[in-house]
Amino acid sequence: MPAADGRPFKAWPHGQSLAGGLYEDLSDSTCAPCIQREMAGWAWVAILSLAGAGLFAVLLVLSRTPGVHEVFPWPKDFFEKGLIIHVIFSFVVWFLAVFGFIAYVATLQVGNGAPRLVIMGRIGWLATAVSVVLLAVPAMLDRGAPSLNNYVPVIIDPLYYAGLAVLAAGLALVVLRLVLNMPGRTATLNPLGTGALAGGVIYLIALFCFGLSLSELAGDPPTHAYNEDLFWAGGHVLQFVNVAMLVVGWYLLAGIAFNEPPMSTNAYNAALLWLVVSAATAPVLFWLYDPFTAEQILAFTNLQYALAPPTVLVAGALTVSILRRRRVAGSLPWRDPGFLCLVLSFAEFALGGVLGLFVDGADARTPAHYHGVISGVNLVFMGLFFVFFLPLQDRLVGAGRAIRVQIWLFFGGQLLFSLGLFLAGGHGAMRKVAGNAQGLEGVLAYGGMVVYGIGSLLAIIGGVMFIVTVIRALLREPQAGV
Repeated sequence: MPAADGRPFKAWPHGQSLAGGLYEDLSDSTCAPCIQREMAGWAWVAILSLAGAGLFAVLLVLSRTPGVHEVFPWPKDFFEKGLIIHVIFSFVVWFLAVFGFIAYVATLQVGNGAPRLVIMGRIGWLATAVSVVLLAVPAMLDRGAPSLNNYVPVIIDPLYYAGLAVLAAGLALVVLRLVLNMPGRTATLNPLGTGALAGGVIYLIALFCFGLSLSELAGDPPTHAYNEDLFWAGGHVLQFVNVAMLVVGWYLLAGIAFNEPPMSTNAYNAALLWLVVSAATAPVLFWLYDPFTAEQILAFTNLQYALAPPTVLVAGALTVSILRRRRVAGSLPWRDPGFLCLVLSFAEFALGGVLGLFVDGADARTPAHYHGVISGVNLVFMGLFFVFFLPLQDRLVGAGRAIRVQIWLFFGGQLLFSLGLFLAGGHGAMRKVAGNAQGLEGVLAYGGMVVYGIGSLLAIIGGVMFIVTVIRALLREPQAGV
């Protein structure tokens, strides 16, 4: 694989490249076609799940539009079902597929380009792809009841539950393959590998929590309350996986932009260790409290405060590094899409965190908070596609104006989206409902929803541009460039 522009192969400690000294000679490896196929597989699963989330977002709008609703034969409860699929694709499948890609690159690194148990990886990403279909089908059929429970919303249908099970198993295989390739490795574990391993351990803890909840609910019929209890504990732990990938993404984007380690490795590892240890306390809460009681629910809610220290540590260290770079170089690489996504992610994630101080779980301030946080993670993942995931496959997208425009549109749209929802929620607008049920009373509530609508449109435009950019790159032959 050529590294003419240097992007995938930036210098790291001990003579390593960004990906651990792996890819410079990858084109000479007999495994190169297999490696490319699995990389492309994870990229396709990730981007198509995000595209599916966008498609369902558009369908949700159409299903609520006067005139269209009466003409088209929408399935029963389509708004609620469509909202569930939008959330599951954009917040669960998309995030986990990006994690799968990172875990695969880490597995290549520790396996020196020829990792053991290749079949586990292939089954893993294929299972993730199959899960997308199983999850989507119930939303388009008159079957299953919607359950808008937290973290992993559900359509109460065997196909949907099967999709969740296949998704969980697919990612578990990817994590286990990474772990099983660790013994006997000769390559030094670089920051990407450390982050992937930390995320993998946390993911297995999340699955264990889901299993504990499921065992407590054995024999109970699936209802909204059942799903709330089933996914509450493990859903909280999955947020630690997402934050671990955010930390990894921040580190990689800064390192690629500056062509050097952007912060102390010890501080970076400390942030990841904090996340692992904090997540490991989750199963203990099943023994400290009776399952599904108010005390246990509150304990898991409070566990989320453990997400703040590592993000503040890494964001603070990278900010100091950025300011030092500006002082020494006199300027910053604002035209680099990865760096732009990094900085805007800081702003979006911080906004979501601040808004979270004012939520009560009932009104629209809650989605304002988590959309801000999620958008911060999404911006990092967009940056990784531009400067890491696609370049690793020799599918460069450049750093032109169109790339920067889509990043700014997504950032600006999500900013207005969150602020509009927060304003409306602060004046009585309820969450998870539409139309008159939202309780829009007063100018500020209506005004907030108008701002929310404008932000939604801008974010959708930016998101569609990003999806089209990535799909076009994946459809091109490797080394085609732009």
